[in-house]
Amino acid sequence: MCIYHLLPDTFKYGKEIILIMIPQFLNREEELRFLEKIHGEEGFKLVVIYGRRRVGKTELIKKFMENKRGCYILLTNESLRENIRYFKECFARTLGREYYEKIEVESLSDLFKYADFGGERFVLALDEFPYLLEINRGLLSTFQKVVDENLSKTNVMLILSGSSLSMMENDVLGYRSPLYGRNVNVWKLQPFHFRTIYEIFGDIRLSAEVYYVFGSIPYYLNFYDQSRSLEENIREVILTKGMNLYDEPLILLRQEFRESRIYRLILKYISQGYRTVGKLCSATGMDKSNITKYLDTLRETGFVEHVLPFGKKRGGVYEISDPFVDFWFRFVYFNRADLEMGNVEKVLSIFRREKSTYFGYKFEKLIFHLMRTGSLSPFRKYGSFTRWWHKGEEIDIVGVAEDALLVAECKWSDGVDANSALEKLRKKAERIKWSGRMEYAIFAKSFSSKSEGAICYDLKDIERELRQL
Repeated sequence: MCIYHLLPDTFKYGKEIILIMIPQFLNREEELRFLEKIHGEEGFKLVVIYGRRRVGKTELIKKFMENKRGCYILLTNESLRENIRYFKECFARTLGREYYEKIEVESLSDLFKYADFGGERFVLALDEFPYLLEINRGLLSTFQKVVDENLSKTNVMLILSGSSLSMMENDVLGYRSPLYGRNVNVWKLQPFHFRTIYEIFGDIRLSAEVYYVFGSIPYYLNFYDQSRSLEENIREVILTKGMNLYDEPLILLRQEFRESRIYRLILKYISQGYRTVGKLCSATGMDKSNITKYLDTLRETGFVEHVLPFGKKRGGVYEISDPFVDFWFRFVYFNRADLEMGNVEKVLSIFRREKSTYFGYKFEKLIFHLMRTGSLSPFRKYGSFTRWWHKGEEIDIVGVAEDALLVAECKWSDGVDANSALEKLRKKAERIKWSGRMEYAIFAKSFSSKSEGAICYDLKDIERELRQL
């Protein structure tokens, strides 16, 4: 299932309507193969698909279920009675037995006693499964009973999907779950690889800048109008009150956390550079034990990541994981008062002033992403990547291999002199405690000259690698 945008564009010889396709379902071939493989096997199968909100779980499930015998149910947290009604309606429609709607039952276990799925493969997909658990955590034990007594001898493929990472990982998949230890097929759906963004937008520079602002979540990319500039998209979709992404992170936090205001406060300060526990304690007024608890939860749910400098086991900094959420807290939330008054141009001017520095930081994050996913061939031998900093000195990327240490500099600039950059990088690298061989890399938008002493990658080199993936 794809989503298409009709976007107007003005050409030299008049106005035309062009189709610019940014499908929410794109490049999920691996996930589809996983589901198709399970579907092709015999007997009852239990599949758990989870991932952060907006990542495309529903679209994946619907795409997979096209032309298949099955039933898709979007669960709610209204009441158990309402959800039972959804089950009855779906069973009546897909199994061709209208009397299911008239069956009077008060529990899901009673309902499944009447369900006859036949001998052919039947897919039962329950989307937003955590909503059911919000009504009653005991319903997970009910599902265990349904599986054991009603589904285990059938040819049903049961898919449980959810966006609440904490509930899916702890309640559904955790060791205390009634489903723990069973033969469960699990897939955590991730945001798009940068390669997919490049496939959508074509131009490597534009793709990078879109990634820095909109990130790699399908839902956010869906709102990008390719007939407009990046800045126009930021103005219209993100900074303008009432538009699609103006309140998006607030919605995410309210859906994920009961104490959303505290998490909102912490993310605001992280986006403004308060990235250590000590600085966050000072900024928020919270004590260390409290702030650490909230940071651990943010890390577990994928909102932040904890980065330790090379060679250290404690301390480190916290950074917002998702590029769009980071951009939103830095430029929307911090300037909320102006935006509420309609002063969009004022906030845009702040963005323009900080754009070079901010995009430089995001370029580092993009290179991290490409290295960690094995997308850049010269760096695949490195097993882990982090940064290094000490007393005001910083190295953007440090990669660790069995026989070498990689130190890399990232410059979001054109016409970079690689020899000059390498000389500075080598001086900083002398302060790293490492007795083995060192390798050097310089990344830039473009180079005025490359260096034989380092691996030099510009956007064209990255583009070449993406085309070969």
